[in-house]
Amino acid sequence: MTSDADPDVPRRRLPRSLLLGAALTGLVVAVAVLSLLWTPYPAEQVRVIARLKPPSAANWLGTDHFGRDALSMIMVGARNSLAVAAAAVGIGVLGGVPLGLIAAARRGWPDEGVARMADLLFAFPALLTAILLTALLGPGAINAVLALGVFNVAVLARVTRGAALQVWRREFVRAALALGRGPTAVTVVHVLPNVAGAVIVQATILFAVAILNEAALSYLGLGIQPPAPSWGKMLGDAQTYLFTAPMQAVYPGAAIALAVLGLNLLGDGLRDLLDPRHKATTLG
Repeated sequence: MTSDADPDVPRRRLPRSLLLGAALTGLVVAVAVLSLLWTPYPAEQVRVIARLKPPSAANWLGTDHFGRDALSMIMVGARNSLAVAAAAVGIGVLGGVPLGLIAAARRGWPDEGVARMADLLFAFPALLTAILLTALLGPGAINAVLALGVFNVAVLARVTRGAALQVWRREFVRAALALGRGPTAVTVVHVLPNVAGAVIVQATILFAVAILNEAALSYLGLGIQPPAPSWGKMLGDAQTYLFTAPMQAVYPGAAIALAVLGLNLLGDGLRDLLDPRHKATTLG
Protein backbone atom coordinates (compact mmCIF):
# COMPACT_ATOMS: atom_id res chain seq x y z
CA MET A 1 0.00 0.00 0.00
CA THR A 2 1.12 3.56 -0.65
CA SER A 3 0.81 6.41 1.75
CA ASP A 4 -1.60 9.25 0.96
CA ALA A 5 1.08 11.79 1.82
CA ASP A 6 3.60 12.45 -0.91
CA PRO A 7 7.11 12.42 0.66
CA ASP A 8 8.32 14.81 -2.01
CA VAL A 9 5.82 17.49 -0.95
CA PRO A 10 7.34 19.80 1.70
CA ARG A 11 5.43 19.97 4.96
CA ARG A 12 5.33 23.25 6.82
CA ARG A 13 5.04 23.18 10.59
CA LEU A 14 3.21 25.74 12.64
CA PRO A 15 5.56 28.63 13.44
CA ARG A 16 7.16 28.35 16.86
CA SER A 17 6.30 31.98 17.57
CA LEU A 18 2.63 31.13 17.00
CA LEU A 19 2.72 28.22 19.44
CA LEU A 20 4.63 30.13 22.10
CA GLY A 21 2.50 33.24 21.64
CA ALA A 22 -0.70 31.22 21.84
CA ALA A 23 0.54 29.53 25.03
CA LEU A 24 1.46 32.82 26.74
CA THR A 25 -1.72 34.55 25.60
CA GLY A 26 -3.80 31.57 26.65
CA LEU A 27 -2.21 31.71 30.10
CA VAL A 28 -3.14 35.38 30.52
CA VAL A 29 -6.68 34.76 29.28
CA ALA A 30 -7.03 31.74 31.57
CA VAL A 31 -5.99 33.83 34.58
CA ALA A 32 -8.49 36.53 33.59
CA VAL A 33 -11.31 33.99 33.23
CA LEU A 34 -10.37 32.32 36.52
CA SER A 35 -10.63 35.69 38.27
CA LEU A 36 -14.33 35.74 37.37
CA LEU A 37 -14.81 32.56 39.38
CA TRP A 38 -12.16 32.64 42.09
CA THR A 39 -9.40 34.76 43.62
CA PRO A 40 -7.51 34.02 46.85
CA TYR A 41 -9.03 37.14 48.43
CA PRO A 42 -11.40 39.86 47.23
CA ALA A 43 -9.14 42.07 45.12
CA GLU A 44 -10.41 45.27 46.75
CA GLN A 45 -10.25 44.01 50.35
CA VAL A 46 -8.14 46.40 52.47
CA ARG A 47 -6.28 44.97 55.46
CA VAL A 48 -4.03 47.70 56.84
CA ILE A 49 -2.68 45.38 59.50
CA ALA A 50 -1.24 43.15 56.73
CA ARG A 51 0.31 45.90 54.57
CA LEU A 52 3.51 45.22 52.61
CA LYS A 53 3.78 41.62 53.73
CA PRO A 54 6.31 39.42 51.87
CA PRO A 55 5.17 36.32 49.98
CA SER A 56 3.85 33.61 52.28
CA ALA A 57 1.48 30.67 52.36
CA ALA A 58 -1.38 33.06 53.10
CA ASN A 59 -0.43 35.58 50.40
CA TRP A 60 1.57 33.93 47.64
CA LEU A 61 2.77 37.24 46.16
CA GLY A 62 2.57 39.29 49.35
CA THR A 63 0.40 42.36 49.92
CA ASP A 64 0.49 45.99 48.83
CA HIS A 65 0.54 49.17 50.93
CA PHE A 66 -3.17 48.78 51.71
CA GLY A 67 -2.84 45.13 52.66
CA ARG A 68 -4.57 43.92 49.50
CA ASP A 69 -3.52 40.53 48.17
CA ALA A 70 -1.15 41.06 45.25
CA LEU A 71 -2.05 37.82 43.46
CA SER A 72 -5.76 38.64 43.57
CA MET A 73 -5.06 42.10 42.16
CA ILE A 74 -2.89 40.68 39.38
CA MET A 75 -5.66 38.24 38.42
CA VAL A 76 -8.41 40.87 38.37
CA GLY A 77 -6.03 43.33 36.71
CA ALA A 78 -5.59 40.84 33.86
CA ARG A 79 -9.34 40.78 33.37
CA ASN A 80 -9.60 44.58 33.38
CA SER A 81 -6.65 45.07 31.03
CA LEU A 82 -7.93 42.48 28.54
CA ALA A 83 -11.43 44.00 28.66
CA VAL A 84 -10.15 47.50 27.88
CA ALA A 85 -7.82 46.24 25.14
CA ALA A 86 -10.51 44.06 23.56
CA ALA A 87 -12.99 46.94 23.50
CA ALA A 88 -10.41 49.31 22.01
CA VAL A 89 -9.46 46.84 19.29
CA GLY A 90 -13.13 46.09 18.66
CA ILE A 91 -13.76 49.78 18.01
CA GLY A 92 -10.82 49.80 15.64
CA VAL A 93 -12.08 46.78 13.71
CA LEU A 94 -15.69 47.97 13.50
CA GLY A 95 -14.67 51.46 12.45
CA GLY A 96 -11.43 50.99 10.53
CA VAL A 97 -12.16 47.94 8.39
CA PRO A 98 -15.33 49.35 6.74
CA LEU A 99 -13.58 52.68 6.14
CA GLY A 100 -10.63 50.95 4.50
CA LEU A 101 -12.88 48.79 2.33
CA ILE A 102 -14.95 51.80 1.24
CA ALA A 103 -11.84 53.82 0.44
CA ALA A 104 -10.41 51.04 -1.73
CA ALA A 105 -13.71 50.36 -3.51
CA ARG A 106 -14.87 53.92 -4.17
CA ARG A 107 -11.54 55.72 -4.59
CA GLY A 108 -11.91 59.47 -5.16
CA TRP A 109 -12.86 61.61 -2.17
CA PRO A 110 -13.62 58.66 0.20
CA ASP A 111 -10.13 57.33 -0.40
CA GLU A 112 -8.59 60.75 0.04
CA GLY A 113 -10.59 61.41 3.20
CA VAL A 114 -9.54 58.15 4.87
CA ALA A 115 -5.90 58.71 3.92
CA ARG A 116 -5.87 62.26 5.34
CA MET A 117 -7.63 61.16 8.54
CA ALA A 118 -5.01 58.47 9.08
CA ASP A 119 -2.19 60.95 8.38
CA LEU A 120 -3.63 63.36 10.94
CA LEU A 121 -3.85 60.74 13.68
CA PHE A 122 -0.46 59.26 12.85
CA ALA A 123 1.09 62.70 13.35
CA PHE A 124 0.78 62.07 17.09
CA PRO A 125 1.94 58.94 18.95
CA ALA A 126 -0.86 56.64 20.11
CA LEU A 127 -0.13 57.17 23.80
CA LEU A 128 0.03 60.95 23.40
CA THR A 129 -3.32 60.92 21.60
CA ALA A 130 -4.83 58.78 24.37
CA ILE A 131 -3.47 61.09 27.08
CA LEU A 132 -4.89 64.12 25.27
CA LEU A 133 -8.35 62.61 24.86
CA THR A 134 -8.58 61.25 28.40
CA ALA A 135 -7.41 64.60 29.75
CA LEU A 136 -10.24 66.28 27.82
CA LEU A 137 -12.93 63.66 28.53
CA GLY A 138 -11.83 62.81 32.04
CA PRO A 139 -10.17 59.71 33.50
CA GLY A 140 -11.87 56.35 33.46
CA ALA A 141 -11.98 52.99 31.70
CA ILE A 142 -14.63 54.04 29.15
CA ASN A 143 -12.75 57.15 28.09
CA ALA A 144 -9.53 55.15 27.89
CA VAL A 145 -11.28 52.69 25.56
CA LEU A 146 -12.52 55.52 23.34
CA ALA A 147 -9.10 57.18 23.27
CA LEU A 148 -7.30 53.98 22.30
CA GLY A 149 -10.06 52.98 19.88
CA VAL A 150 -9.79 56.21 17.88
CA PHE A 151 -6.15 55.51 17.05
CA ASN A 152 -6.94 51.87 16.22
CA VAL A 153 -9.55 53.00 13.70
CA ALA A 154 -6.90 54.93 11.80
CA VAL A 155 -4.40 52.05 11.87
CA LEU A 156 -6.87 49.41 10.70
CA ALA A 157 -8.36 51.72 8.07
CA ARG A 158 -4.94 52.21 6.52
CA VAL A 159 -4.00 48.51 6.71
CA THR A 160 -7.34 47.43 5.24
CA ARG A 161 -7.18 50.02 2.48
CA GLY A 162 -3.66 48.99 1.45
CA ALA A 163 -4.50 45.28 1.40
CA ALA A 164 -7.81 45.87 -0.39
CA LEU A 165 -6.19 47.96 -3.12
CA GLN A 166 -3.92 45.03 -3.93
CA VAL A 167 -6.89 42.67 -4.13
CA TRP A 168 -8.79 45.05 -6.42
CA ARG A 169 -5.96 44.68 -8.95
CA ARG A 170 -6.31 40.89 -9.07
CA GLU A 171 -7.75 39.22 -12.15
CA PHE A 172 -10.59 37.41 -10.36
CA VAL A 173 -11.89 40.75 -9.09
CA ARG A 174 -11.80 42.20 -12.58
CA ALA A 175 -13.62 39.12 -13.83
CA ALA A 176 -16.33 39.57 -11.20
CA LEU A 177 -16.78 43.20 -12.24
CA ALA A 178 -16.96 42.15 -15.90
CA LEU A 179 -19.74 39.73 -15.01
CA GLY A 180 -21.82 42.61 -13.68
CA ARG A 181 -21.22 42.43 -9.95
CA GLY A 182 -21.26 45.79 -8.21
CA PRO A 183 -18.50 47.19 -5.96
CA THR A 184 -20.37 46.28 -2.78
CA ALA A 185 -20.86 42.64 -3.76
CA VAL A 186 -17.26 42.33 -4.92
CA THR A 187 -16.03 43.86 -1.67
CA VAL A 188 -18.04 41.48 0.51
CA VAL A 189 -17.54 38.29 -1.52
CA HIS A 190 -14.00 38.70 -2.86
CA VAL A 191 -12.10 41.53 -1.18
CA LEU A 192 -13.00 41.10 2.49
CA PRO A 193 -12.00 37.40 2.75
CA ASN A 194 -8.64 38.19 1.12
CA VAL A 195 -7.80 41.04 3.51
CA ALA A 196 -9.00 39.22 6.63
CA GLY A 197 -5.54 37.76 7.29
CA ALA A 198 -3.85 41.15 7.33
CA VAL A 199 -6.59 42.55 9.57
CA ILE A 200 -6.31 39.67 12.05
CA VAL A 201 -2.54 40.06 12.33
CA GLN A 202 -2.76 43.82 12.78
CA ALA A 203 -5.56 43.50 15.33
CA THR A 204 -3.46 41.05 17.37
CA ILE A 205 -0.55 43.50 17.43
CA LEU A 206 -2.87 46.37 18.34
CA PHE A 207 -4.19 44.26 21.21
CA ALA A 208 -0.69 44.17 22.68
CA VAL A 209 -0.25 47.91 22.12
CA ALA A 210 -3.61 48.59 23.79
CA ILE A 211 -2.60 46.63 26.90
CA LEU A 212 0.64 48.59 27.09
CA ASN A 213 -1.08 51.95 26.58
CA GLU A 214 -3.84 51.13 29.06
CA ALA A 215 -1.19 50.34 31.65
CA ALA A 216 0.51 53.67 30.90
CA LEU A 217 -2.77 55.57 31.23
CA SER A 218 -3.58 53.85 34.52
CA TYR A 219 -0.05 54.56 35.76
CA LEU A 220 -0.72 58.25 35.09
CA GLY A 221 -4.14 58.06 36.76
CA LEU A 222 -6.08 58.45 33.49
CA GLY A 223 -7.16 54.85 32.93
CA ILE A 224 -8.99 52.38 35.16
CA GLN A 225 -9.82 54.14 38.39
CA PRO A 226 -9.43 52.80 41.95
CA PRO A 227 -10.54 50.70 43.66
CA ALA A 228 -10.64 48.54 40.49
CA PRO A 229 -7.24 46.83 40.14
CA SER A 230 -5.07 47.71 37.17
CA TRP A 231 -1.55 46.61 36.33
CA GLY A 232 -0.53 50.17 35.50
CA LYS A 233 -1.99 51.55 38.73
CA MET A 234 -0.23 48.82 40.70
CA LEU A 235 3.06 49.94 39.15
CA GLY A 236 2.32 53.55 40.04
CA ASP A 237 1.50 52.69 43.65
CA ALA A 238 4.53 50.42 44.04
CA GLN A 239 7.11 53.00 42.97
CA THR A 240 6.85 54.68 46.40
CA TYR A 241 7.85 51.42 48.07
CA LEU A 242 10.61 50.23 45.73
CA PHE A 243 13.15 49.97 48.57
CA THR A 244 10.82 48.40 51.14
CA ALA A 245 8.75 46.07 48.90
CA PRO A 246 10.37 45.98 45.43
CA MET A 247 8.51 42.85 44.34
CA GLN A 248 5.22 44.74 44.36
CA ALA A 249 6.50 46.55 41.25
CA VAL A 250 7.97 43.42 39.69
CA TYR A 251 4.70 41.44 39.65
CA PRO A 252 2.55 43.85 37.57
CA GLY A 253 5.53 44.70 35.37
CA ALA A 254 6.09 41.01 34.65
CA ALA A 255 2.38 40.54 33.93
CA ILE A 256 2.40 43.39 31.40
CA ALA A 257 5.57 42.07 29.76
CA LEU A 258 4.16 38.53 29.57
CA ALA A 259 0.89 39.66 28.00
CA VAL A 260 2.55 41.96 25.46
CA LEU A 261 5.21 39.39 24.57
CA GLY A 262 2.60 36.67 24.06
CA LEU A 263 0.44 38.81 21.80
CA ASN A 264 3.40 40.05 19.76
CA LEU A 265 4.63 36.48 19.24
CA LEU A 266 1.08 35.43 18.36
CA GLY A 267 0.86 38.24 15.81
CA ASP A 268 4.21 37.27 14.25
CA GLY A 269 3.13 33.64 14.09
CA LEU A 270 -0.19 34.50 12.49
CA ARG A 271 1.60 36.66 9.93
CA ASP A 272 3.84 33.74 8.97
CA LEU A 273 0.92 31.32 8.92
CA LEU A 274 -1.37 33.57 6.86
CA ASP A 275 1.32 34.63 4.40
CA PRO A 276 -0.14 33.98 0.92
CA ARG A 277 3.16 32.42 -0.17
CA HIS A 278 2.52 29.60 2.29
CA LYS A 279 -1.10 28.92 1.39
CA ALA A 280 -0.34 25.91 -0.71
CA THR A 281 1.91 24.19 1.85
CA THR A 282 0.72 21.48 4.18
CA LEU A 283 0.68 22.14 7.92
CA GLY A 284 2.32 19.38 9.92
